[in-house]
Amino acid sequence: MSSGWILLGIVVVIALLVFAAYNRLVALSQRVSQAFADIDVQLKQRHDLIPNLVETVKGYASHERGTLDDVIKARNAAMSAQGPAQVSAAENQLSGALGRLIALSEAYPDLKANTNFQQLQSELSDIENKIAASRRFFNNAVQEYNTGIQQLPAALFAGALGFTRKDFFDLGEQRGQLEQAPSVKF
Repeated sequence: MSSGWILLGIVVVIALLVFAAYNRLVALSQRVSQAFADIDVQLKQRHDLIPNLVETVKGYASHERGTLDDVIKARNAAMSAQGPAQVSAAENQLSGALGRLIALSEAYPDLKANTNFQQLQSELSDIENKIAASRRFFNNAVQEYNTGIQQLPAALFAGALGFTRKDFFDLGEQRGQLEQAPSVKF
């Protein structure tokens, strides 16, 4: 009879460990989803800003049609991307196209001095900073989740319950640009 109670106690302890680990993995997975949704909100704001920026530039540099078309194509591709890997690749393409668009202002002093362009550029810079912060939060959440599914006891059953490794929001080519300190010229 006492060995039956011991066996029952062991089963209850194992069940409690599994329930606790499962609930922890669900919470970590939800945190990853929330972090990705935060990035999505920031990206939506950037996508909404781009048509105004393109229209402003078009007024001063209408013959730069290729650059303007590249930005619109990259925006459309970014808006239709799904999942962290595809979204990060599309957003990296969009960042490159936006960089070329902003660089046009150097060739057009009237555009560079336009207050609407300066305001849009400032808003874009603010959104880029928010995206970077959201990306850091997302990657931290993914790191905690991936660690959670690899630690014991969750590692014993995480795969069987559908908890698989999640991808980080990769910066791709943009990583090199962000690691360099900005140059300030007076």
